[in-house]
Amino acid sequence: MSRPVVTKTESQGAEEMLSLLRQSLRSCKTPGETNFEGSAPHIFVVLGASGDLAKKKIYPTLWWLFRDRLVPENTMFVGYARSGLTVAELREKCQQYMKVKEGEQERYEQFWGVNHYVRGSYDTRRDFELLDQEMQKVGTARANRIFYLALPPSVFDVVTSNLKACCMASQGWSRVIIEKPFGKDSESSAKLSNHLASLFKEEELYRIDHYLGKEMVQNLMTLRFGNRIFGPTWNRDNIASVFISFKEPFGTQGRGGYFDEFGIIRDVMQNHLLQILCLVAMEKPCSTAADDIRDEKVKVLKSMQTLTLDDVVLGQYAGDPEGTTEDARLGYLDDPTVPAGSTTPTYCLAVATINNERWDGVPFILRCGKALNERKAEVRIQYRDVPGDIFHGQSKRNELVIRVQPGEAIYSKVMTKTPGMSFALEETELDLTYSQRYKGSKLPDAYERLILDVFCGSQMHFVRSDELAEAWRIFTPLLHEIEAKKPTPIPYKYGSRGPEEADAKLAASNFKYYGSYKWTQPSHL
Repeated sequence: MSRPVVTKTESQGAEEMLSLLRQSLRSCKTPGETNFEGSAPHIFVVLGASGDLAKKKIYPTLWWLFRDRLVPENTMFVGYARSGLTVAELREKCQQYMKVKEGEQERYEQFWGVNHYVRGSYDTRRDFELLDQEMQKVGTARANRIFYLALPPSVFDVVTSNLKACCMASQGWSRVIIEKPFGKDSESSAKLSNHLASLFKEEELYRIDHYLGKEMVQNLMTLRFGNRIFGPTWNRDNIASVFISFKEPFGTQGRGGYFDEFGIIRDVMQNHLLQILCLVAMEKPCSTAADDIRDEKVKVLKSMQTLTLDDVVLGQYAGDPEGTTEDARLGYLDDPTVPAGSTTPTYCLAVATINNERWDGVPFILRCGKALNERKAEVRIQYRDVPGDIFHGQSKRNELVIRVQPGEAIYSKVMTKTPGMSFALEETELDLTYSQRYKGSKLPDAYERLILDVFCGSQMHFVRSDELAEAWRIFTPLLHEIEAKKPTPIPYKYGSRGPEEADAKLAASNFKYYGSYKWTQPSHL
């Protein structure tokens, strides 16, 4: 019997999703109110409104939420930046990223009709007083205020100090969203955290890691704790290794100067991949309340040892002379914005351990890299070999794979007999590919989920200060060792799988790479 396929038109799937989100929105409880219907006005302020993050991500997200009526109807938006822009000019800068569809123009005009813009510096109190005056004009004393810091970390301190001094809601609540990086090591992160703690309560702070808003990352908790089938084997007795991978098929694309300041470990591994590791490894929380979940994540981090150079393989991509594009023919050091002779890694494979009863002895392998052979982010749970092999080495390890992007999917790699008269074994999968199983369903962008969470007052998918401190504790010794010793990263060809030494590290970490099987999306998708 063939399995049922949930088929919907795109509009039906989208409307179902929106209905569920509206239901969630109506149930959100915030201080002093039970839901958004008939609630106080809301003012959403984008600081750094003229920058790339704002025009490519924040304004499009606010438009999509406004379009789908997922924010209160009495929400106003205020942009703040040093550039002298009008709302019309800001709209033009954002236009190519807004994805306005046919039939949405009237609603789109309404969106820009509730937008405002204030020009001001980041270090002058008087400018923030003018921002407050503008918010008072467009809102009321009852208005709740959300501030999104789409800004470089260098101005976090002065901006948050000015916000606290001049711009907090007088009667409603105020919430501050902070983009990563949250410091560069334990010391700088602690300094920032202490500064923020002197100004705001923890429940007013939303440290955003957009990976926590992705569909399959959010699905990890349901997969683990909503199914009986996985629990009995989710431990050191059955699992050989856990491989969490993030791959990009492109290089720095002329932005190497910014990347070189942070490197691949700070950019991806210490935040995105470590957050996924926590969700894979944590114990079952006593509820789905934000702090109950984050308590369990912190316990995982506290059980982890610090990393050193012996735990990692570092690489840096070199150009492929036979590459089909100009980008592929250029290596990292060929980027004119990268300092000459830079030893900043563009690839890292790290092997971490968790010293607790469930995971003792199980390697957690984190890999991230630029200019690799494909775009992919996934979690690969590899099970131990079947004991008492009767198939003379034909059997290969089972794997449970959660594909985060692209092509969201959950699939389990299993062994089966080849069809027909033979009794040979082959690898296949039990496959839940979202675009096939849930045809027409609309998956919200990660920022949509997370910004909606801020309106709701839900911190479930945001990083708490003690969680951040533990994450930096694990990686700071490694980062300082790299900066002090400046090891030369292993060169790997643009478009390859990365350094060959990484495969040896994988093998030594109880992960078997067979290379004989690769999951592909169904051809009609």
